[in-house]
Amino acid sequence: MGFAASQARLMMLTARKSDLELRLQFNNQARLRLANMMSGLMLTLSSQTTFENQAVTQRMQNVISYIQQQDKMLEMEARRIESQHEAVSTEIQAVRKVIQKNIASTFKIMG
Repeated sequence: MGFAASQARLMMLTARKSDLELRLQFNNQARLRLANMMSGLMLTLSSQTTFENQAVTQRMQNVISYIQQQDKMLEMEARRIESQHEAVSTEIQAVRKVIQKNIASTFKIMG
């Protein structure tokens, strides 16, 4: 791979890495929103008396279960993004080594 192609590849990989980092931040924000909703629901649920309203309690437990499912999905998505991020980081290191070798060989020819 030539120097220009290596530089272009490095720029593309760096952009991809930044995109993955942004997606991971959005994912974490979504998980924090779910955690806040869960906290509010748990507080409301704990303040109710046992016999107050069984239908409301059951509905809240269903919502809590749904939020937990959403959090698990977001956690799996975060793991997938992190593994892609690691792969891109590894490839960036490889491309940087190629660029360094390319620079070294160019200076040997010129010098």
